[in-house]
Formats: sequence, structure tokens, C-alpha cells
Amino acid sequence: MIFCSIMLLFFGTKKNKILIIITLKISTTYKQWLKEIKDIVAVSKYKAAISVNEHLLLMYWKLGQVIVEKQKQHLWGDAVIEQLSIDLQKSFPEMKGFSRTNLFNCKKLFLFYTNTKVQQPVGQLAKDKKGNSTKVQPAVGQLKNSKNSDTTIVQPVVGQLKITIPRALKLIVQIPWSHNILIIEKTNSLTEALFYINQTIENNWSRNLLLNQIALDVYNRQGKAITNFSKVLPAKLSSNAIQVLKDPYIFDFLSIQKIVTEKNLEDQLINHITKFLLELGKGFAFVGKQYHIEVGKKDYYIDLLFYHLHLRCYVVIELKMGDFKPEYAGKLSFYLSAIDDMIANKKNDNATIGIILCKEKDNVTAEYAVRGLKKPIGIAQYDFIKSIPKNLQSGLPSIAQLEKQLKNI
Repeated sequence: MIFCSIMLLFFGTKKNKILIIITLKISTTYKQWLKEIKDIVAVSKYKAAISVNEHLLLMYWKLGQVIVEKQKQHLWGDAVIEQLSIDLQKSFPEMKGFSRTNLFNCKKLFLFYTNTKVQQPVGQLAKDKKGNSTKVQPAVGQLKNSKNSDTTIVQPVVGQLKITIPRALKLIVQIPWSHNILIIEKTNSLTEALFYINQTIENNWSRNLLLNQIALDVYNRQGKAITNFSKVLPAKLSSNAIQVLKDPYIFDFLSIQKIVTEKNLEDQLINHITKFLLELGKGFAFVGKQYHIEVGKKDYYIDLLFYHLHLRCYVVIELKMGDFKPEYAGKLSFYLSAIDDMIANKKNDNATIGIILCKEKDNVTAEYAVRGLKKPIGIAQYDFIKSIPKNLQSGLPSIAQLEKQLKNI
């Protein structure tokens, strides 16, 4: 700006040079001001979109509620929903959302969050200290009445948090209608549905990305890795760190045929770093691969080094092609000590966390391997495709059947 002004002063006339300089200053000021105005409009537009979506979702919820109540009160069948669709579309031709399918979705949404069936929890019978059978906490989706007569949904989460229908509704209205329908159609419990709603809000997932995450069963893999976090980390940090890890990790974006060594696996993960970070989860920032450290005049190379923005700590990931071996944990513990001393900021960073990703692991061996270690280590498996659920396997044709059918084509 100063350089341009000097050049204009040199070549311009006395009368023109002042006008040119003023014009330049106004132009620069205007551009800055215009940017501020655009930011204001963009924020307002976003808030308006959120507000519209919230009012739309509340209307759909109310429609579902009155449909359920009237059908129950007058013993009306589903034909009344078809007639309602016709009448609403005639009365409000400019509005969308009154199709037969969408009204049934409104009903489905309301029933899902207010009339969720009690599910049989895994391992319902547990043994107490004396070896006698005892019941566990209420199942997912079990409904109770609180003192203020507000419907309460019990969740089997840390601290046994209770989520009321109004509180659940506050989450529902924060994501698009198409996301909500996808979630209630693809999930099996209220807790699972709320998990995907929260993840969608936090990560701004598109509908396709949400569908992919549900298909990869993120809910049932989250927090399942074997760790010693609860013994070596502060309680709050431990709880958060456990939820960060999955088991197994699904690398369905890799070309299996090209993976022969751990280096091949490492290279492919880095080549697909965006998808890899998505599978790792929110908060991971990539630092480097084959990260070099020097200890006692010897060189060592860490497979993958990340920094987790929410846990405020470095994360070391070691990749193993085969089965987990106990000695892997000892080597990783060594790496964690080195990162804590050489790289981490002792005032601001928490203890470095280590993750061993292996193709197979024996859970008992893995638990023994990390039990006596003072460094926080997690052990998880990885796979290249999502395994087929057992309840679907029986319905699939065998290789022999496929070959027979192909011959007949």
C-alpha cells in the first residue's frame, strides 16, 4: 500500500495524486468492511437455517404425536394418515413434508423416542462376589416416570445419565430431517440413536457419511479397546481417552492386495490420511510417520505419531501385521517415555498415549501385557472390511452354491 502510494505520487499530478491515494484507502477500507458484512450475513444465514430446521422438526414431532394419540383414541387405522396427507397437501400446497410417507415417518419418529421397546442387554445375569446371579442395570430404552411425570429414558452410560424426552428432542432438532429418519431406521436402541445424533452434531456429518458410519458400526466399536487407562490416567482423562479408542478399526478404504508388509500398510494409511483420520475419530492431528527419535545415541522410528486436540496429548500408533505379542507393549512403553521427555510440553500436555493396532489379538494376553505398565497403552485390532453380522450369514449362499448357480447361467 505504501509502495503503490509513493509510485502514484511520483507519476501523478498534484491534483490527481491526492484523489488516487484517497480512492485506494477507501477501496481497502471498503473491502475489509465488506468482509465483515459478509461474515455477519453468513452467520445470520446459518442461524436462520438452524432455526428453520428446528421449527420444522418440532412440527414433525407434533404431527407424529397427534397422529399417534388420535389413532389410539379413536382406534383409527393407517387409512386416516393417507387421508390426512391428501387434506394437508390441499390446504398447504406451497409446503412440502405432508406426503403419506413423511407423515408415517413423523409417527415413526415419535414412537421411537417415546415407546422404545425394552431390549435384553448383553450379559443380563452377572455374578456377585459370592458367585450368585444378580441383575444388571435397566436395559437401553427402558422407560420410567420421574417425579415430575416427565418420561425418562435410562441409558447405560457412565454415571447412569438420564435423558428425558424434551432433552432428547433438543438434540433431534439440531440435525436435518433426513438424518433423523436414517438414524431411527438403522439403529436398534435409543442410546445408539443418541450416539449418532451427537456424533453428527459434533462432526457435521453429511447424510452419506452418517450412513457410512452406521454401516461400519462405529457405535458398537467405540471405547472397546483393551487399555490400562483407568489405572494410569486421572479419572476424567481416562474416561475420555477410553471413548476415543475403537476395536476393531475398519480400514475398508485400503487395497488389501498391496499390503504385504507393515510399511505397505503404513504407506497406504498415510496416502488415505483423510479417511484414516475419519476412522480414528475427531480430534486426531497427524504429526508424522516413521517419526525419528534418538535415545542413547541410537536411532528409533515411531510408525505413526499424532496429537489429540481434545485430550491434549501425543498419540503413538504402532502397526503390526500379525498377532499381538506381549513384547510389543514394552517397546511402545519405551516410545511413550521418550515422547514425554523429548517432545511433549510438560506444562500443557497430558501423558502420551500409545495404541497398538494388530491384525489379531488374544484379549487375555493383551490384558496381561498392559496390566503392570505405568504408561497408558491401548490394544485394538484392525480389519479391511466390516464383518457380516451372524444373523445374516445363514441367509447367504455358500461358495459351492454360487459356483453352481454361475454354471447354470
